Amino acid sequence: MCCSVGFARSLGLALLPLALCCIVANLLLLFPMGEITYIKQDRLASYIWYFGGLGGGGLLMLVPAVAFTTLGKCSCCWNESLMMCGSVLAAVVGLVGSAYCFILSGYALLQGPQCFTSYGWSYPFADQKGRYLLQPETWTRCLQPVNIVEWNITLLCVLLGLAVLEFIICLLQLGNGLVNAVCRPCCYKQEYSLNA
Repeated sequence: MCCSVGFARSLGLALLPLALCCIVANLLLLFPMGEITYIKQDRLASYIWYFGGLGGGGLLMLVPAVAFTTLGKCSCCWNESLMMCGSVLAAVVGLVGSAYCFILSGYALLQGPQCFTSYGWSYPFADQKGRYLLQPETWTRCLQPVNIVEWNITLLCVLLGLAVLEFIICLLQLGNGLVNAVCRPCCYKQEYSLNA
């Protein structure tokens, strides 16, 4: 049990910086190239307002991070079993949050940014199903904000990568918690029968 608790705590500590990075990346999406003009004029892409990184990969990920790091503070066996079950539920919350962040970031990459083109404000890459990602020569269609395509691609790829890491970590703890929930009672029965 001590090994599994230590493993869960290390996973929780790994989740904290990932969640913080997701929050920062999502906040940077709100301010293209560090400017507040576009948020005031409501010229940001619609997907940014769903807060995939801030909510899913960030704040929601703090639930499993805190649950994993505080696991095993009680010495009572019943509490340890209950805490492992709680860590499984927290892992499920983390899986949902990271999946939300991943799906939203992927959709945002496919849609492309809202920007000012020669035809006005629009989503010039929305109908390309992500082909624009491999055609950097087309990115100059976006006149304002300057370098918005590169800005969005970079931050959304960061969010995708962080979401994958968070998902893997929560999946590991889900497996760890389930194995302990199933095996721990069996181990106690065997120890009891050997001692008797």
